[in-house]
Amino acid sequence: MHKKPIGFVGLGNMGGRIARRLVDSGFAVLGSDAVPERAASCGAQAALSLAEVAEKSDIVLMSLPDSHVVEAVVEGKEGLLRYAKAGQIYVDLSTASVNSTQRIAKSFADLGASYIDAGISGGAAAAEKGTLTLMVGGNATVVDSLKEVFAPFSTKVVYMGASGAGHTTKLLNNFLNAVSLAASAEVMVAGKKAGLDLHLLLDVLNSSSGVNFATLNRFPRIVDGDYLEGGLTGKLMTKDVVLYVDLIRELGVVSLNAAGPMSSFGLGTALGYGDLISNRVVDAIGDVSGGVRLKS
Repeated sequence: MHKKPIGFVGLGNMGGRIARRLVDSGFAVLGSDAVPERAASCGAQAALSLAEVAEKSDIVLMSLPDSHVVEAVVEGKEGLLRYAKAGQIYVDLSTASVNSTQRIAKSFADLGASYIDAGISGGAAAAEKGTLTLMVGGNATVVDSLKEVFAPFSTKVVYMGASGAGHTTKLLNNFLNAVSLAASAEVMVAGKKAGLDLHLLLDVLNSSSGVNFATLNRFPRIVDGDYLEGGLTGKLMTKDVVLYVDLIRELGVVSLNAAGPMSSFGLGTALGYGDLISNRVVDAIGDVSGGVRLKS
């Protein structure tokens, strides 16, 4: 077990759950968040500043909303880069711009520190159970050294390659997640308007070629009124799709399927669902389809 505390910046929806898993596994965690009370709520010691996190920890995890926040935390006037030391490891668990990730990784490397991008998948429920999947980019030897730290909150860690590979994989995954959720929401609203039994419809879909993560894991709960609150918000889903489009544009890949989820989650935000879990996209589609709710 590490003698120094694990630093943790960003103790919100996902970060707080991951920090709690670390604490419950016996790690000391030194946490920093824009809402100071969050450290205590997940069992971490509250840090007074980012400087304290960098000075007292050899390993620092970050779970932040987007690259703009990551850049402020890392590159700001009192950011982590100012206090980073040779030999330290910084792990970004956020969903972030690949270009930003690679630039930041070089800045840490110039100081003799390591910056690892580790996209996570599984949502809040998997974070609480410690069953997240991690897709990781950066120095392979450094990634291998993090096994003990990753173990309390993940059951699958896949090394994807050099810096940026983890966040690239995360954006590809999240795009498919957005497509399947938006499309499945549309189908469920149509099924409701057609008078179908939605449990039977899901039974058929999940035994047929239309099966996907949303039909398997989301809508069996949503049709009974449980939206699985606490997961990725509609606004953050839109952010991930935008990052995906930026990525494939740079790769020279044509995007023929981004309009659907962009429109669906954009509609959700316009109708007031943006700060709620992205599963609420089904209500946005229902609103413009005659006021449909799956659970009546």
